[in-house]
Amino acid sequence: MRTVVVIPTYNERENLPVIVGRVRAAIPAASVMIVDDNSPDGTGRLADELAAADSQVLVKHRTGKEGLGRAYLDAFAQALDAGFEVIVQMDADLSHQPEDLPALLAGLESGGTEHPVDLVIGSRWVPGGKIVNWPWHRILISRGGSWYARTMLRVPTRDATAGFRAWRASALQSLPLDAVQTKGYGFQVDMLWQAFQAGLRVVEVPITFIERVVGTSKMSTKIVIEAMLQVTQWGLAARFGKRAPK
Repeated sequence: MRTVVVIPTYNERENLPVIVGRVRAAIPAASVMIVDDNSPDGTGRLADELAAADSQVLVKHRTGKEGLGRAYLDAFAQALDAGFEVIVQMDADLSHQPEDLPALLAGLESGGTEHPVDLVIGSRWVPGGKIVNWPWHRILISRGGSWYARTMLRVPTRDATAGFRAWRASALQSLPLDAVQTKGYGFQVDMLWQAFQAGLRVVEVPITFIERVVGTSKMSTKIVIEAMLQVTQWGLAARFGKRAPK
């Protein structure tokens, strides 16, 4: 299937050529779409250079930092318009290993034609999943966040906050993407819940997640709290039979 790997960037100049090179090596037939939020470190310019050297590298420039959710939604729209059949979400900081991409794509085919899989999540918290170089408090926050999302939203996914995902284009087209307004960390949970509400089939495959070595993490306490408040709002609203407005 025609596949594109979407990589949002903000100040990832040092990581970008490495991640793009490894993605192209792992799944040579796939395209890469870099979505840059006008990075002041020149990531966008470097992305243009990579695209000039490789026709399978695409670049989408945005005017400023509007959040991870908005970056992905813009990329989804462009990828769907371009006719891609599979759209992969992936971080630029090398925490997601490109060598795990074939396993995610194989997961989409694992249900066959009778039980097609709509969304594959690269999971840290299923058997075989691994975390490398995370301190205990990061593991606690991630595990706790996923548990809370599962509990509040009543979804079975073990790694509800995971950002390494492969979607069938048809699955994304079935979702009300225009109604998704979540910008930050909660976007991943929001999209997962949308998938379950739409009756999509979701599976998890184990991945190895490695803490970034170069650059600065975009995660903060404020982002985590904001996401937890959103999940609480959605979960309580669902129990009363109506989803809360964002």
